[in-house]
Amino acid sequence: MSQTVILAPELEGYESSNFNFEATVKEQGLSLEPVSIETLQVNITKLCNQACLHCHVDAGPKRTEQMDLATVERCLEILHEHDSIKNLDITGGAPELSPYFDYMVIEARKMGKHVMVRHNLTVTWDGNPRTGEQKMYLPDFFAEHGLEVISSLPYYQEYFTDKQRGKGVFEKSIDSLRLLNEKGYGKEDTGLLLNLVYNPVGAFLPGDQAGLEADFKRELWDKYEIVFNNLFTITNMPIHRFKTQLKQLGGYEDYMTRLAGAFNPGAAEGIMCRSLISVGWDGRIFDCDFNQMLDMQIYNGKLNTVFNFDYNELVQRNIRFAAHCFGCTAGAGSSCGGATA
Repeated sequence: MSQTVILAPELEGYESSNFNFEATVKEQGLSLEPVSIETLQVNITKLCNQACLHCHVDAGPKRTEQMDLATVERCLEILHEHDSIKNLDITGGAPELSPYFDYMVIEARKMGKHVMVRHNLTVTWDGNPRTGEQKMYLPDFFAEHGLEVISSLPYYQEYFTDKQRGKGVFEKSIDSLRLLNEKGYGKEDTGLLLNLVYNPVGAFLPGDQAGLEADFKRELWDKYEIVFNNLFTITNMPIHRFKTQLKQLGGYEDYMTRLAGAFNPGAAEGIMCRSLISVGWDGRIFDCDFNQMLDMQIYNGKLNTVFNFDYNELVQRNIRFAAHCFGCTAGAGSSCGGATA
């Protein structure tokens, strides 16, 4: 498998003396070493039916990066070899657009792994923008295999959702949530988890997660009779598409100042990279999905891929940090599972 190898990714524009994450951690007397690998997060494709303004992956209909079968098989081997890796978190792009998505899910579930899918809700209706392949079977497939569905919904009102994700996205998202509810998702005693993700629209920190969850549950039930399990609040990360937007509006420095000023030691101790490994579409290994998008590959004496995966070495690695990490440690914290403190 051919790979692009970068020994020392250039971080100019991501780190500065004003926003030095490692210096802040040191000043706080914290030690943010890995504690385990409980989750293998796999970015299986950058192809997506949407092109959201805040997307740190820069995913969209024109992206062609796809994980090949050999790499998918190796990820499954890693899951089989390590009982301590209990979770498979499949992301993208829209991960369902990978030709190997269904296969990966089925094989991981056979091992008894907990499988999460980062589902954007609209792919059910839009299908594959490159091939036209339909995806209306997804709610049934998710329920059959007991997947935890994690779906982004910027707000419970149409205007704010469409502003961030595109015209018509809110209506499709509501229709998709109804389909998932019909299959038992989000309902008590079914075991079918439906969790929503909230990103602020703009350069703001998320509000209180518990309060927002209560608001979302009330509004979605009262207006649409939709139910879900949990709401995860995630900070918009100052990288790629969102960073470009901030700079165009002259708000990058202000946003970074807000994030750095809201540094929370308690949130820092719960950051996801301490118990997660992120795998890129090409098999390279990273501390997290954000580092992956910045090409900040794990380097502990060698470049790490799924093909030389060493659990013991990885739990003893030094996590790579940069200025964008302030996004995960501001306020109540931010991770793939929401607030960390």
